[in-house]
Amino acid sequence: MKVTSAEFLKSAAEPSQYPEESIPEIAFAGRSNVGKSSLINTLLNRKRLARTSTVPGKTRLINFFKINDRLCFVDLPGYGYAKVPLSVKKTWGPMVERYLKERKNLCLVILILDIRREPSDDDLALVDWLRHYDVNFIYVLTKMDKISKNQVTVRRRTIMEHLNPAHDEGVIMFSSKTGYGKDDLWEKIMKATKR
Repeated sequence: MKVTSAEFLKSAAEPSQYPEESIPEIAFAGRSNVGKSSLINTLLNRKRLARTSTVPGKTRLINFFKINDRLCFVDLPGYGYAKVPLSVKKTWGPMVERYLKERKNLCLVILILDIRREPSDDDLALVDWLRHYDVNFIYVLTKMDKISKNQVTVRRRTIMEHLNPAHDEGVIMFSSKTGYGKDDLWEKIMKATKR
């Protein structure tokens, strides 16, 4: 898809702060420092629309971005970073769960995993939760440029064994550095918004 406009709309913690439910939404989920913001920026051909940081746990609210006035990207707070204060951690779960469960115009959740790491207990719990509530989702394995091509094949197979081999068709390999997987991911996004 050709991105002609991309703008930050707002940050929200409560449903009353969300934008109006007028266009399809695509949510991006994953543990802290997995590359969510970099992936969003790569998809949108922007360098700093979604804020990236070398410090995990920086995204603490739900961030909404309007794309071409046709759809909305939703950057969810990362999970699983130990150094985030406990009081903040306790608000994240309910805040994200409420969004995923109640948002009527949510079309797809993109679950982002670092190809170099095994899925964490938090990753597996989110997968179970999404399946339980019948939320449409796909996997994106990021940072593939950081390992060799042979390792990519092995790591993908290992990760999918942890998650669910039957869901294998919903896996996209992605590199924010090279743009690999960008077109495939846009295809999945556009298909999901036309449901």
